[in-house]
Amino acid sequence: MTSASFTDSKYAIAGGGLMGRLLAVALAKEGAQVDLFDKGGPNGAHAAARIAAAMLSPLAESAITEDSVVRMGLHSLPRWKELIADLSNPVYFQQDGTLILWHRQDASEAERFTAHLEKNCRANADLSAPQKLGNEALRELEPGVADRFTQGLYLPNEGQLDNRQLLDALASELTLLKVNCHWHTEIDPTELRKKTGYKAVIDCRGTGAKEAWSFGDKPNSLRGVRGEVIRLYAPEVKLRRPTRLIHPRYPIYIAPKENDIYVVGATEIESDDLSEMSVRSAMELLSAVYTVHSGFAEARILEMATQCRPTLKNNLPEIRSQRDTGLSDLIMINGLYRHGFMISPAVLDCALELIEFGTSKTALDLGLSMTQYNNQIEAVCA
Repeated sequence: MTSASFTDSKYAIAGGGLMGRLLAVALAKEGAQVDLFDKGGPNGAHAAARIAAAMLSPLAESAITEDSVVRMGLHSLPRWKELIADLSNPVYFQQDGTLILWHRQDASEAERFTAHLEKNCRANADLSAPQKLGNEALRELEPGVADRFTQGLYLPNEGQLDNRQLLDALASELTLLKVNCHWHTEIDPTELRKKTGYKAVIDCRGTGAKEAWSFGDKPNSLRGVRGEVIRLYAPEVKLRRPTRLIHPRYPIYIAPKENDIYVVGATEIESDDLSEMSVRSAMELLSAVYTVHSGFAEARILEMATQCRPTLKNNLPEIRSQRDTGLSDLIMINGLYRHGFMISPAVLDCALELIEFGTSKTALDLGLSMTQYNNQIEAVCA
């Protein structure tokens, strides 16, 4: 059933990455007319969402992020199932938990990490408590690593999806829904606002919106944080679930995808440099992944890739909306940082409520920052 608020309304979306596509599909399914503009093509080769492991791990991430992001991640897990089920093309999704491993010399760091997660679980009853694994339990859960590790930590209910399958499936859905996609078209949302007919213009350009997120006393509030990943073909490995290695220098993650593909990453650099991966980063990632499973020695390197994740000063996502007489509403969504896939359904739901009702109860419940500007007068909603 479509909402009367969206039916026959017209929206413009600047930015066709993960958030832009999710919003375009959601609005079009509600009966809206949608124009989508993106400087790249439908394959999303330039988007931060293409260079990602797409792990959905609110408990694991609770060790390094705020409670609001954890709550958004918990909200998003069941929503991903619904969103993927509603797509015409299949997208790989699994929810078999996360495995945490460490070498003997890093046991004290693992103890601190475990204690942190247990504390977070006591503070949030919706989180599933981590389970400590001895060698026998580890062998039953993930037999491929039991010869190298004598213990581990299992985080139930966490998941992952295939980011590239999802981007492709969303692109196909845009075509089926007759969204007007203007690929290879860089657009200024402020110019789109001046055009008649749009109920709202939604800015989802990620790091491409840096200038728009410079507000008077807050210049350069949006930055890029560089991430580096390696994609491997490793038919000898057979890991069943995302696996993280606790390490003082490079705490890597390994995300298994379909057809023996593994996405490996760790590095997070305060830089918006988009040059190729350094030799040092590649050596550290590959050395660390080999210590997890010897089968990676015979893996084939499919790709070494870098991208910058859009990040605000507090490393938290934010939605800003602005209403001015005589112009379309402007909604700006940004700052999803390293948690884009984990929290984007929650951000999507908040944005849709904001578009329909002018506010969002979900945002208030989850702690997502939303700021409204009415004729340049600030009114903080959350």
